[in-house]
Amino acid sequence: MYVTIPNEHGTPCAFTPLVSTLPQTAETRLKTGAYLYYEGDEVEWLYQVNSGVLRLTRLLSDGRRQVIAFGYPGDIVGFPSANIHHTDCEALTDVRLQPFRRSALESGEGDPQLHTALLQAALREISGMQDHFMMLGRKSASEKLASFLCVLAERVGIDLGAYRSVTLPMSRSDIADFLGLTTETVSRTFTQLRKSKIIAIDNIYTIIIQRPTALLELSMGDCD
Repeated sequence: MYVTIPNEHGTPCAFTPLVSTLPQTAETRLKTGAYLYYEGDEVEWLYQVNSGVLRLTRLLSDGRRQVIAFGYPGDIVGFPSANIHHTDCEALTDVRLQPFRRSALESGEGDPQLHTALLQAALREISGMQDHFMMLGRKSASEKLASFLCVLAERVGIDLGAYRSVTLPMSRSDIADFLGLTTETVSRTFTQLRKSKIIAIDNIYTIIIQRPTALLELSMGDCD
């Protein structure tokens, strides 16, 4: 999951398993804190997230960390770069994954439908990365955090009448490293959104979006 251009209608994005006419490989399961793979490992498998949340990270040469993406149900992780993984991939929660051999992406001989589905997923990832890069370079701190919450609300939010609840399995520092901000800025921006009554903070892991339209407008730079 990247921070992409918000869905102006705010409609949830449904989880869609990849189609395969071949027998499915047994699910891979990870406990919280376990690693699926490390940067530099050879790519043998791609994985679709069935449940749970993953965090994909890279370390810069000076030791600073960049969170590249979060893997939510429906996302595909593990696309190769020169046949190797270019991030570490860690489970933020207990995770269930459907593995697919890398060859299913590279050749459609075994299962053309799966090959096409994986190619489409790769193209969506490229598009999502482009949106995310634009957000990193052009948006203010409040716009970045609002965009992040809007995407999560669409993907995994739970309706509470006129409000919407979003669970955040990641830490504030994870969010900061994902949005190109400091942890202090993320915490301060959460406080600003709460004081504006756009959100309520139920606990450190749960956000209640009280004014979804205002949050969407902020994500697009349409209000202060």
